[in-house]
Amino acid sequence: MSVRIKANWHNEDVERSLDEIAGALAFIAWRLAADKAITLHGEDFVYESDRQRVDVIVEYLIYQLAVLDRMARDRLGLSDEDRRALVLAVAKRLAEHVQDNSVDLFGPGDYVGPFVARLNARGADYATLGFTDEGPTYPFLRHLGWEIQQVMGREGENRWVIDQVMDRDGYDVYRQIDKAIGNLFG
Repeated sequence: MSVRIKANWHNEDVERSLDEIAGALAFIAWRLAADKAITLHGEDFVYESDRQRVDVIVEYLIYQLAVLDRMARDRLGLSDEDRRALVLAVAKRLAEHVQDNSVDLFGPGDYVGPFVARLNARGADYATLGFTDEGPTYPFLRHLGWEIQQVMGREGENRWVIDQVMDRDGYDVYRQIDKAIGNLFG
């Protein structure tokens, strides 16, 4: 079951800045990522700890940022400068969500640094993978599934998590973020 995402502005006649759009996109991305982490648990995949669950959420966030980057370039027609500004603003907001939620779960610490390091590593990986007018290609989705499988492990039922992510959840996240981007920029 998918989470219902509200991706319309209250007053559509007001022009929004890229920073305002970035804040909305980061909030939506967090909700989608958390929902997919819950979905995996509902499909009988097993988390050993809250750290593992947050790591799965982080992988979904990074995936969505890679999708946003491609869509900003290919569909929204943003200039390179505006695309970079949007992606950076969303990344900063996502880092704030990761920090706030991690502090709540794990106590004080720097959770932004490791998030940014993982984001940079994965960004380089996703940059080499295809993305078409229909969305992420099979290798793009497979990479997301593989990364989540690395987080969750291959023991027991978790060995099949890659199939769940590739066949269902990854594309579902893409469809929802695609719709949200269309509505927020529309």
